[in-house]
Amino acid sequence: MKKLADQVTFKHGATINNRMVQPPMLTNSGLNGAVTDDTLAYWDARSNSAGLMIVEYNYVSPAGGPAMTWADDRTQLAIYDDKFVPGLTKLATTMKKHGNKAIMQIAHTGRQANYRAHLGLPVYAPTSANYSFLPYGVQAFTTAEVEQVVKDFGAATKRAIDAGFDGVEIHGANHYLIQQFFSRFSNHRTDKWGKPDAFPLAVANEVFRVVKKYAPANFIVGYRISPEEINPDSVGYTWHESTKLIDELTSQFDFDYIHLSMGSYKEKPQDSEKTFAELFTPFLGDGTKLIIVGGVMDQAAAEDALKYTDLVAAGRAQIIDANFSAKVVKNHGEDVITKMSDQEEAEQKVTPGLREVFDQKTNLPDWGKTLSDLDYSKAIKVTAD
Repeated sequence: MKKLADQVTFKHGATINNRMVQPPMLTNSGLNGAVTDDTLAYWDARSNSAGLMIVEYNYVSPAGGPAMTWADDRTQLAIYDDKFVPGLTKLATTMKKHGNKAIMQIAHTGRQANYRAHLGLPVYAPTSANYSFLPYGVQAFTTAEVEQVVKDFGAATKRAIDAGFDGVEIHGANHYLIQQFFSRFSNHRTDKWGKPDAFPLAVANEVFRVVKKYAPANFIVGYRISPEEINPDSVGYTWHESTKLIDELTSQFDFDYIHLSMGSYKEKPQDSEKTFAELFTPFLGDGTKLIIVGGVMDQAAAEDALKYTDLVAAGRAQIIDANFSAKVVKNHGEDVITKMSDQEEAEQKVTPGLREVFDQKTNLPDWGKTLSDLDYSKAIKVTAD
C-alpha cells in the first residue's frame, strides 16, 4: 500500500523524499517581481517538509503579471528577465537545503494581470473583451505577440534551469492565459491560435525543447490544469475536453506529472460518479504521476487523498503550519497547527502580504479573486480564532 512517507521516483530519475507536495500559492512577497527576504524566509521555514515544493506562479513576460497585488511591495514573482535569476538562485538554494525538490511554476496571467490595469498599462488576452467581472477591458494579442509569449515560456524555463531549480510546472489552470486559450468562453480567435489545444501544445513543445537542450537528465516537468471551466452563465470546457488535452500532452511530451487544481481532492463532475482524479488517471501516460489538491488539512485527509493519487498537495495547511507535511509523513498529525495567531504568523514566517490577508486588514481588489491559486476567504475562515 502507498504511504505518505514513501520515496517517489519520477520517470526521468528524480527522487523525492515523500509523497507530500506544497502547491504553488501566491505569497505576494515580491518587490517588482523580485525575490525578497520575505520570500526566502517563507521558504526556508518550509524547506524540510514536503518532498516536492512548487513556487508560486512566476510570470514569463513583462505583460504576464502581476496578478492579485494590492501594494507596490507585495507583488507576484517574475522570471521574464535575467535580472531575476540571482534572487531565484537564492530561492532555489534555500528550498533545496534539506534535500527536497524545488519546482518553478511558470505562467502568464493574461486577463488577470490586474496590477497592470491599476498602473494604466494594457492587459492582454486571447480575444479583446470587456468582462463583467473585471473593471477594465482586455485587448487581443496579435499573432506575433502570441508567438513571442510561447518563446517567453522557453526563456523562463532556461532561467529556472540556470537558477538551480529541479523542474518547472507549466501553469495551465486557474483561469490564467493557457486556460484562457483553451476555453471557448475566452478564445474566439480566427487565426491558428483559435484552436483550443494550439497554445498549450506550443508552450509544452517550447518548454521541452529548452529542457532537452539545457537541463540535466532528471529535470522534472509538470503541467497543472483545472479539470473544468464551468461558469454560472457559460461553459469554457468540461472534463471530457480537458482529459483529451491531457492525453495529447502526455502522448506528445514526456511529462513527469500532471497536477489537478481543485477545491476538493474528492471533487467530481456533475455527470460522473467518479472523482476527477479517477477520470484523469487513464490519460496520464506511461509513468506520469498524478498530483491532487484541495481540502487536505489534516493527517486523515492526506492519507485518504492518497487513495486517488500518487502525490498529495496541501496548500493552506502548509501555510498555517510550515511543517505540516513533515508531521503527517511521520504520523504526528496530532501536532499540526490549525489556527493562526499573531505569534504563529511570525513563527511560521508567513509573508507580510499573507499576514495582511489573514488579519483581514486589506481590501483585496475584486478582480477575479476567487480565481487565484489561493482562495484567501477560505484561508481566513480556517485560520480565524
